[in-house]
Amino acid sequence: MIETVLRSEELPVADRFEWWREVTSRTLMPTEFTSDHADDFRASVRALEFGAVQVSVVSYPSLRSRRTPALIRRSDPELYHLALTVSGGQSVSRCRRDALVGAGDLLLYDSSHPVDAWAFPDEGGAVEGIIVNVPRAAFPLPAAKVDRLLAVQLSGSTGMGAILSQFLIGLTGEAASCRAQDVVRLGGVTVDLIAAFLAHHADAEDAVPPESRQQALVVGIYSFIEHNLGDSQLSPAVVAAAHHISVRYLHRLFQPQGTTISAWIRHRRLERCRRDLAEPQLHSLPVHAVGARWGFRHASDFSRAFRAAYGMPPRDYRETALRVR
Repeated sequence: MIETVLRSEELPVADRFEWWREVTSRTLMPTEFTSDHADDFRASVRALEFGAVQVSVVSYPSLRSRRTPALIRRSDPELYHLALTVSGGQSVSRCRRDALVGAGDLLLYDSSHPVDAWAFPDEGGAVEGIIVNVPRAAFPLPAAKVDRLLAVQLSGSTGMGAILSQFLIGLTGEAASCRAQDVVRLGGVTVDLIAAFLAHHADAEDAVPPESRQQALVVGIYSFIEHNLGDSQLSPAVVAAAHHISVRYLHRLFQPQGTTISAWIRHRRLERCRRDLAEPQLHSLPVHAVGARWGFRHASDFSRAFRAAYGMPPRDYRETALRVR
């Protein structure tokens, strides 16, 4: 995993805005900027590389950005940029098309067309977002279909948008724990999921390669499991029914993952329990209640599974973890 973290606060105040220009030109694309906070520009960029795909987590104050025809002629890396707004909002104008996006919205733009955007934070906060850069050449959808969605507000709160948003938040949150062999795979998953999301909006489902649709389905299944771990009724049959597929096909989807869906559900439940057992604020919650909180109906089943996974009973693990803290 190649990760770069840059913060303007590490520089003299007078150099911070120029630093932002240079960093964004290098990590995103050359752009003109103006800001009411240029005298003391407090911003940060965390850039993660997943093969040909780059994912950046950004934070900055109010800002106007312009990608002009002159800048495009000077340098065009031919990239698509998909931005998820985490906090704050922005208005975007492109080719007589205007869009207003807020927290939870997704926005697609690219390096090959002029764009004028105003970003504004929530009161007392900063604009925060996640930006994914994907080379046009690596995208599995026809450009004519994708370009119809440039500078269009796309919801990240429901359906495919929610699946994509949750994936991007999880990807940036857990990137540090990824192994080297995971990096390129995750880049491919990111492209496939974005393609499925955009195809959904562009009515281009038939243009999405079957493998991309399948990968998007798998990501959606993982997301469904994460949000329902506390339901003791969660099972392969429940997961299959929620995604309108057969249990047999669900098991086939999980074969390349090197595990079974039941084993994955158990693993994720145990990980949530392990985290809660090590949390000082939850020390008064009985051990059996921690297990029940994450879908273990019987205390004995929870204790047995936890010991098999981590080599000690949950009660001993809690005592050790809290003592270390």
